[in-house]
Amino acid sequence: MQKANKLIVVNAAPYETRVATLESGILVELLIERGDDRNSVGNIYNGKVIRVLPGMQAAFVDIGMDKAGFLFAGDFVTPQLEFDSDGSEETVLPEDIGIREARYPQEHFLPPIEGLIREGQHILVQVAKEPLGTKGARITSHVSLPGRYLVLMPTVEHVGVSRKIVDEEERRRLKTILKEFRQERGGGGLIARTAGQGREAEAFLRDGRYLSRTWDEVRALASRQRAPVLLYREPSLIERLLRDLLSDDVASVRLDNEREFQRTLELVQALEPALAPRVRLHQGPAGILEEHGVSAELERALRSKVWLPAGGYIVINQTEALVAIDVN
Repeated sequence: MQKANKLIVVNAAPYETRVATLESGILVELLIERGDDRNSVGNIYNGKVIRVLPGMQAAFVDIGMDKAGFLFAGDFVTPQLEFDSDGSEETVLPEDIGIREARYPQEHFLPPIEGLIREGQHILVQVAKEPLGTKGARITSHVSLPGRYLVLMPTVEHVGVSRKIVDEEERRRLKTILKEFRQERGGGGLIARTAGQGREAEAFLRDGRYLSRTWDEVRALASRQRAPVLLYREPSLIERLLRDLLSDDVASVRLDNEREFQRTLELVQALEPALAPRVRLHQGPAGILEEHGVSAELERALRSKVWLPAGGYIVINQTEALVAIDVN
């Protein structure tokens, strides 16, 4: 059994969240999320079509942002076009499928967008790309909800397995599990992620049911709220990390905020109930980052002079034109 040597430390302030990952007591990663900087990729909106552009095979959709979202016809048409006719074939999507842009072979004919949607129509869309400059967000009507072990795609009928899982027997086992769950929920698309390799069926069922409840809540909210409105926000930095990193090698998850502690505990109980006791609330007199040596490590890492394990050191100096690195 793999020894648990990873520690996740969360400092949650009102306007900033810092998450440090330590392995065997050594800081290996520090991520920061500020309230104003939180991106919109993955958010789901009930949008209103405000303009259809037949010449561009696209439409602009008001989703409540400063700029309207851009919807290409290929991101709206019948999603079965995105796959081969044989639903058992491997998907063309990458492993890190969070949001995907529809990619259709040239031989597929895209019907005129004016025959698909009309101005004033309300449609449910997900942000695929952040707004950039004068351009609005790139959006798609093909929603995908990533979990720990699988990705739920409620608008398609397809079962796939990550290309990183190469063992054919394991691929067949995972497809069988996903097909059984798809039958239970009455349809939808599912993809097994790499983290699911070797996991028991119950882990996939628990993950899939959690995502299914999330999708049902999104649809219920869409039926009650007038467009444009945000229906689902992509998980926070803490939630994303737990979703992607939570495993038996995590010895502890420590937080210094009561509210975030309760939310994290609920999430872990939903994802990995056996690991819930490892979620703990920091209550010591010292700050959580100071107590675990994160602040000292960060201060040393930001110095211009950095000592190397072998006894040498490097000097880093930043100027307007370049960054100079001197090795001694």
